[in-house]
Amino acid sequence: MFSNKVVLITGASSGIGAQTAIDFAKEDAKVAITGRNKEKLDDVAKQCKEISPNKLKPLIIIADMNKEFDVEHILKVTIAEFKDMHVLVNCAGVLESGTIESTNAAQYDRVMETNVRGPYLLTKLAVPYLIQTKGSIVNVSSVTGLRSFPNVLAYCMSKAALDQFTRCVALELAPKGVRVNAVNPGVITTGLHMKSSMNEQEYETFIKKCAETHALGRAGEAKEVSSAILFLASDGASYITGVTLPVDGGRHAMCPR
Repeated sequence: MFSNKVVLITGASSGIGAQTAIDFAKEDAKVAITGRNKEKLDDVAKQCKEISPNKLKPLIIIADMNKEFDVEHILKVTIAEFKDMHVLVNCAGVLESGTIESTNAAQYDRVMETNVRGPYLLTKLAVPYLIQTKGSIVNVSSVTGLRSFPNVLAYCMSKAALDQFTRCVALELAPKGVRVNAVNPGVITTGLHMKSSMNEQEYETFIKKCAETHALGRAGEAKEVSSAILFLASDGASYITGVTLPVDGGRHAMCPR
């Protein structure tokens, strides 16, 4: 399905990004993976190579999406290696908790910079190459972009912005043959929430509560999101653009009482 296609994935050192890289590798794609943790990226690259039909090793790019120079470096290195690009997956993201009373400006800036400014900059740089290949962009958003939740204010705002970014760029690039979509996961067992503010016990309680907060009665798995990403990037979704697709066990449709 993606043989000889070049796929660039940010935030690929863990969670949804890592699983997405592995799934694209399984489909014989030429994968470039980025992140800040070299050891984790090396491990993901090893898994990708093992599952790749032609044992292709991903291109590893150590980069921080908060640094404009790093974002430019990601694109330059990818094009230098593969000469073109067919799929961009903007997966890098950060979650921090806080309300309007407790969120400070520095926290707001961190979240918006990683979740919105980073994808904006990288997409802008990648667009000329994606136009040449009639490629596809998939942004990894969140159910918090579709629905409102307390105590994750900056995160909700960032994902709502990413959803609007998805729709606007989809309209702008549609005449040039480039499709732009997003997936909006619910709670996925990647440990992202524990990285933000929870200890192990709080995280365990949080995951159990997903039985009540998600219509399907559980948290999701990274594979369930990556499957949707691959579909949206594939020719099977050739008539789909501007979509923000909930992959959230029905959480977006719920009205808890």
